[in-house]
Amino acid sequence: MSHTLSSHHTTTPIVLTIAGSDSGGGAGIQADIKAISATGSYACSVITAITAQNTQGVSGILAIPLDMVEQQLDAVFSDLNIQAVKIGMLADSDIIRLVAAKIRHYKPPFLVIDPVMVATSGDVLLQQHAITTLKTELLPLADIITPNLPEAAALTGLDIPQSLVDMQSMISALRNINPHAILLKGGHLEQSSDSTDLLILATDVIELTTPRINTNNTHGTGCTLSAAIASYLAQGNDLTTATTLAKRYITAAITAADELNIGHGHGPVNHFFAGHHHVR
Repeated sequence: MSHTLSSHHTTTPIVLTIAGSDSGGGAGIQADIKAISATGSYACSVITAITAQNTQGVSGILAIPLDMVEQQLDAVFSDLNIQAVKIGMLADSDIIRLVAAKIRHYKPPFLVIDPVMVATSGDVLLQQHAITTLKTELLPLADIITPNLPEAAALTGLDIPQSLVDMQSMISALRNINPHAILLKGGHLEQSSDSTDLLILATDVIELTTPRINTNNTHGTGCTLSAAIASYLAQGNDLTTATTLAKRYITAAITAADELNIGHGHGPVNHFFAGHHHVR
């Protein structure tokens, strides 16, 4: 994407999230709007699918008709000075192609893609043929993609990493999918006492490590992290700084998650742990 912010002045950076709706409010569009707001930006949205979902799982998915997705995209891009876009759940190949075409047309300054394929509950959200379309049409446009370990395995065709060494062995294959930057999230390495993500840049790899937090309330963590990265990019931070700030934000939100006590399954993180103060 082009990295020149518009000269049109706005006091609050605007971030667009393109994703699915989570009726339980913990993931998807709802998590994105909370994260973007909590980190100091203005959130607008394009809804690609409606899910019947709660902390225990996904019981139904309805894709929004293509023409309505297109109308939403044109409505926000034609009026709002969007400085970063975060893309999450895209229900099928047709929506992926449409969104890719609109991104190429409108050329937002920054593009963050969370390649959502599987919900925290284990429910599959993207079929194999659509994964292929995602890899060829959309992921190469991103400034950064943020796969977790199962998603990275699905994208590369490699086994799901079981260790940090396994994660490092994926670096080359992931760079072939997106040459700009990949945040490979190591949260699924549950035997580790730390949570280590690899920020894979074109010529460097940075380890972002935080102590593992023992909680069942991790619903929407991937959505929240990628939305926060987009928010911090929209505010003028470079990619490494934006990712570091977003990692700090999600860690604090997970740490405070048990305060919420929402639902009977994987509860959401606490997006507004700091009240009106966002991470700097």
